[in-house]
Amino acid sequence: MEKKKDIKKQVKESYGKIAATNGSCGCSCSGSCCGDSPSAQEASQKLGYNAEDLAAIPQDANLGLGCGNPTAFASLQKGETVLDLGSGAGIDCFLAARKVGEKGRVIGVDMTPEMIGKAQKNAEKGNYRNVEFRLGEIEHLPVDDNSVDVVISNCVINLSPDKEQVFQEIFRVLKPGGRIMVSDMVLLKELSADLKNSVEAHVACIAGAVLKKEYLGMIRASGFSKVQIADEPASAVENVVGGADDLMTAITSVRVSGVKPKVI
Repeated sequence: MEKKKDIKKQVKESYGKIAATNGSCGCSCSGSCCGDSPSAQEASQKLGYNAEDLAAIPQDANLGLGCGNPTAFASLQKGETVLDLGSGAGIDCFLAARKVGEKGRVIGVDMTPEMIGKAQKNAEKGNYRNVEFRLGEIEHLPVDDNSVDVVISNCVINLSPDKEQVFQEIFRVLKPGGRIMVSDMVLLKELSADLKNSVEAHVACIAGAVLKKEYLGMIRASGFSKVQIADEPASAVENVVGGADDLMTAITSVRVSGVKPKVI
C-alpha cells in the first residue's frame, strides 16, 4: 500500500512540474523535451494527430505526453458525452469537443492541480463552452454513474498502481452500451526488477505497464464485452522508450476498445 502511495505521489509531482514548466519529461518524451515545441508537434503527428487538428486547438494543450490518439479511433458522434482520463493540458478533450459539437459535452479528469489549471486556461483561450475539467483520481472518478457515452485515455492508465479499480470506475460511469477507447503501453515480457522499481521508469510510462494479456483481462473482468486491440502503432513505442533496443522488444503501444453491455 505504501509503495502504491509513493508511486502516485511521484507521478503527481513529476507531471505537476511538466505543467508548471511546459517541459521536463514524461510519456513520449524519452528522447526530447516536452512542451509546445517542434519536437512535441512532430511526436504528436507520429502518434496519429494530424497537423490540421493540432493547429485548431490551443498551442499549450499539446505537451507531447501521449502514446497514441484515442480520438481518432473512438468514432465520436455529435451530442455524445466524453470523459478523458488523465486529461493533462487538454489536447484530447479539445479534439473531442470538435467532434461531439455544441450539443455534446467533454469532461477531463486529472489528479494534478497544475494540469487542471493549465487546461482551464486553454479552454478559456479557445472559448470551449462544452468542455470542463475536474480535479480527481482516475481510481475514484468525480463522475456520476451511467453518465457518459465514451471514455478515452492516452497513456495514463499504465501510471496507476491500481488498474483494476480504474477499469471498474470506467465501467461504473459509462452508460449501458457506452464504450471505451484507450491508448496505452503494455508489456510483451516482464521487466527487470531494477526497472520495475525505478521511479523515472514509472513516470515514463514503462515500469507501471503490465503484460498485454493481463491488461486485456482486467478490462474483461470489469464487465466489458467486445474487448479488442484496434491498433499497435510502432511509432509510439519508439517515442516512449527513445529507441532503447532492450525496451523495444519488451513493451508495445496499444489502442484498446471495449463496450459496456446494454443489459448487465
